Amino acid sequence: MALANISLRFKFPPLQSSSPSSTFNNTSISLRKPSSISCSKGGDDGGKGAVDGGAKPRKLSEQSSWEVKDSEGKDYLYRLGAESDNVNIAVGARAGMIDDVFIGDFLGKDSDIVFDYRQKATRSFEHLQGDYYIAPTFMDKVAVHIVKNYLASSLNIKIPLILGIWGGKGQGKTFQTELIFKTMGVEPVIMSAGELESDRAGEPGKLIRDRYRTASQVIQNQGKMSVLMINDIDAGLGRFGETQMTVNNQIVVGTLMNLADNPTRVSIGQDWREADTVNRVPLIVTGNDFSKLYAPLIREGRMEKFYWQPTREDIVNIVSRMYEKDGISRKEVVSIVDKFPNQALDFYGALRSRTYDRSILKWVDEVGGIEALEKTLLRRKKTQEIPKFIPPEVLFHNGCEQQTMEALLESGYSLINEQQLINETKLSKEYMKNIDD
Repeated sequence: MALANISLRFKFPPLQSSSPSSTFNNTSISLRKPSSISCSKGGDDGGKGAVDGGAKPRKLSEQSSWEVKDSEGKDYLYRLGAESDNVNIAVGARAGMIDDVFIGDFLGKDSDIVFDYRQKATRSFEHLQGDYYIAPTFMDKVAVHIVKNYLASSLNIKIPLILGIWGGKGQGKTFQTELIFKTMGVEPVIMSAGELESDRAGEPGKLIRDRYRTASQVIQNQGKMSVLMINDIDAGLGRFGETQMTVNNQIVVGTLMNLADNPTRVSIGQDWREADTVNRVPLIVTGNDFSKLYAPLIREGRMEKFYWQPTREDIVNIVSRMYEKDGISRKEVVSIVDKFPNQALDFYGALRSRTYDRSILKWVDEVGGIEALEKTLLRRKKTQEIPKFIPPEVLFHNGCEQQTMEALLESGYSLINEQQLINETKLSKEYMKNIDD
């Protein structure tokens, strides 16, 4: 006997009690299948019972808005998915977008909604160990720009979102900025000029907006200051000679101008929501020649320009901290700076690095020559440490080995000779003699 369609109804006489809980006179029992027996109380709208005969499905909560339908019959999860740019990552598995087999109902349709924020996109500076010198002028400019942007809502003035730091090559623009970030406890999101172009149109502009929103999430979710920084922006967006302007160049410029004009309304391709606002994130760019950039981008109100040319005092202070561990006195540093004038800061870093070359070559011979380097460098045990290298020409002072001025000067003259050879030889002219000077 099949029980699939049997329906039994029992009538009970009213009880002689005035208690509100004793109302069984309209109770019915419905048997649809042997494995699904359910009871429903008379007078109920079916919202808490089984889906039977057109009854409403059971809701998660009487106060939940997740299942509320809009005018098109779509619930909140569907709209949230439509406003995201990625089906599988940004908002998890979405109903109507992938097969229902992969969605599941136990944890809801959005079980991996925080995936993006588990990814480490910010830059930390644990590698910057030691006591470095930060030029006061540089510190003041960067710190004031960051503070002004974080106080923009309370200041009744027009504050440029972008700070453009420009100047000669190798003057420490990026390094000084990173030192300030570490000092202030800022966790920046850093991009390079190489990310401003792509084989797909629109991708770099979208990437900038996405990194901007990531920095905003650092502020909101971690309670830390964050900055979006783009290094060498003129290398990616500059117009040099007959270089071609691409669609991505135009989109990136337009994106940066839009960020400067609307720093709290940033879309990465999803549908616009009125309440979708982000935190204002200061934007810092570095470059060598901003005259090559699109003029409306660098105008006043959008970008504040800062030309960085370290003074002789700044160079001496920075190089003194650099050579402090080598036992070079400030007087000797002044002598080195005077001996090699008109050099960028990276020249003095390369000068110090060059003094270690002989020690490294000696160590290579000691470990068995260049044939044994793979085993020594890459296959060594984790407990086996690389030896500490000492410059070849040293003096003993108070029991410590220190570099001599002769070693530094020798390295400096070698670097100068290489610079002159590049400027004077110009081998490219030998290969392209048909090109005019």
